[in-house]
Amino acid sequence: MNRVGVIMGSDSDYKVMEDALKVLREFEIDFEAKISSAHRTLERTVAWVKAFEAQGGKIIIAAAGLAAHLPGVIAGATTLPVIGVPLSSGSLQGIDALYSIVQMPPGIPVATVGIGAAKNAALLAVQILASQDKPLNDKVKKYRAKMMNDIEVKDEALQKMVSQGIKGIVI
Repeated sequence: MNRVGVIMGSDSDYKVMEDALKVLREFEIDFEAKISSAHRTLERTVAWVKAFEAQGGKIIIAAAGLAAHLPGVIAGATTLPVIGVPLSSGSLQGIDALYSIVQMPPGIPVATVGIGAAKNAALLAVQILASQDKPLNDKVKKYRAKMMNDIEVKDEALQKMVSQGIKGIVI
């Protein structure tokens, strides 16, 4: 059973959404990825959402640029949590997509991450799943501990360089 669905409106969105797929693989989360449009293939998109929900899917991550209707259309077609990823495109570089996703009407929420933040969308999906899955929650805690350790190691290297008076520090 695929627990997370990742949907994008175009194959050009894959460059950004690949980060989400990497995170899901890292946490060993079964997922399916789909290209389908809220405008050009509306019926196909809604049919996919209904099928994903019927097969036991838990969360949908939806990416969209410009008017960014895909996450909202999906949220309107399901009661599953939907995480929107606004994509940088057009003259507003994703600000329009961000506003479109974050300003959903009352009653149809879409969780929203930053512009192009597919990795955070996947991590949020993992954390939602982990709230009811102890082994997955333990993996999330280990992931966080590793991030903390990585920062501490980098800071130790910085402190050593600073104390030695090294200029042009690059870590």
